[in-house]
Amino acid sequence: LLAAALGSAAAFAPAPSARSSTGANAFANGYVGGEGPEPMPFTSAGTSVNFDPCGFAERAPEWLPWFREAELKHGRAAMLATAGMVVPEFVRIPGEQFSFENIPRVIEAHDKLPESMIQIFGWISFLEACSWAALANMNEYDRAPGDFGFDPLGLFPTDPEKQKTMQLAELKNGRLAMIAIGGMVAGASVTGNGFPYLP
Repeated sequence: LLAAALGSAAAFAPAPSARSSTGANAFANGYVGGEGPEPMPFTSAGTSVNFDPCGFAERAPEWLPWFREAELKHGRAAMLATAGMVVPEFVRIPGEQFSFENIPRVIEAHDKLPESMIQIFGWISFLEACSWAALANMNEYDRAPGDFGFDPLGLFPTDPEKQKTMQLAELKNGRLAMIAIGGMVAGASVTGNGFPYLP
């Protein structure tokens, strides 16, 4: 978990000072994620290269930075949520209200700890409010989507190829986490069991 937390900090690393030039025909403004070559059943191409079944890249190219920002933000939240769903199954913070006796299943914490849920909602709202200015000015300044210049450990590489590799890893892990947290919540709700949420 520590390695995952440290690795995700590099996602906030500053972007290179000059924008990379992408060709006029570069898919999705040249953002990482369209390279493929994972096989994709039930698609006309049969691969994930430039996968955009709804045609967002062609229909709304001016919104692509916002789409990528939203995807990264939701992916990062989902990665934290998956860790936050599994870790309390094994370790709890001090306090009787957080104990295994009071909350035997992590999914029950939502209903049994309303004060904590209010605090979580407050912090999420604060972080969202802090990102409004950056989001509103994304197309006007030299900032890549999802880049808030936060890399206190200096994990973001300086080599452009390694940067793309790290960005692609974050994107794919975020996509997986978005699917995973949905499955984890559904599994915990339906089965009534803890991790691994199987019947």
